[in-house]
Amino acid sequence: MAEVTASLVKELRERTGLGMMECKKALVEAGADIEKAIEELRKSSGMKAAKKAGRTAADGVVVTKVAADGSYGVILEVNSETDFVARDSNFLGFVGKVLDKAFTTKQTDIAALTDGDLETARQALVQKIGENISVRRIRLVEAANGVVNTYVHSTGRIAVLVALKGGDADLAKDVAMHVAAVNPQVVRQEDVSADVIAKEKEIYTAQAAESGKPADIVEKMVLGRVKKFLAEVSLLDQPFVKDPDTTVGNLAKKAGAEVVEFTRFEVGEGIDKETVDFAAEVAAAAQPKG
Repeated sequence: MAEVTASLVKELRERTGLGMMECKKALVEAGADIEKAIEELRKSSGMKAAKKAGRTAADGVVVTKVAADGSYGVILEVNSETDFVARDSNFLGFVGKVLDKAFTTKQTDIAALTDGDLETARQALVQKIGENISVRRIRLVEAANGVVNTYVHSTGRIAVLVALKGGDADLAKDVAMHVAAVNPQVVRQEDVSADVIAKEKEIYTAQAAESGKPADIVEKMVLGRVKKFLAEVSLLDQPFVKDPDTTVGNLAKKAGAEVVEFTRFEVGEGIDKETVDFAAEVAAAAQPKG
């Protein structure tokens, strides 16, 4: 009998949206034949959930939970296909269960976290609601000699966790609110990768060269634009949203604090959403076959 490998289980999970143990069992019973396993799964109660798994879940919510002592927090994104379902009480109840388990266990591996009861609950929710539901990502943020706090936008579509060394919960929340609003790429300029800087230099050099100025002037123009870019994408150098006369870095420094890290989730970012051209579909359907 062929071996049921981890890669086979992974492929079956991706193709069906079903749980790891259910997929492994199906593969064992099918002699590691993935197509046969899919055929048998289609006959089981997981059929409806498997059918939905191919649809893009790019809506949903982001949520956070922070320890009472501010020592750590978790941030989570769970996706649905539509905003309507993202507001559904059954969907939000499921999100709450996932968040509570992630918070209690500090588990950030989605497969390990959701295997078992949560995966069963997800499948039941898919069948009840009729949309694909996906636990997309989880992040744990911890504070050493400091505090973690959060800000979640009222829409539930943007959430942030910030860890400070020193400072207090109010400051951490203010910084998190700033991150939610301005969306910095990094904490400090040194965190910007060399590849990103090189790409920006290349763009600015091409732009400056069109000015027709001498090479030494072009070089100064490029350096100036790169410096401005680094300040714009770095949290500590950005004007604080609640007081533009001071930077986030100075705000933290005055409070005797240091921003260690931040994590910002926005619903659906980075997901390629399927767009449907109904006019094209109708036109295609009207074409004679043959």
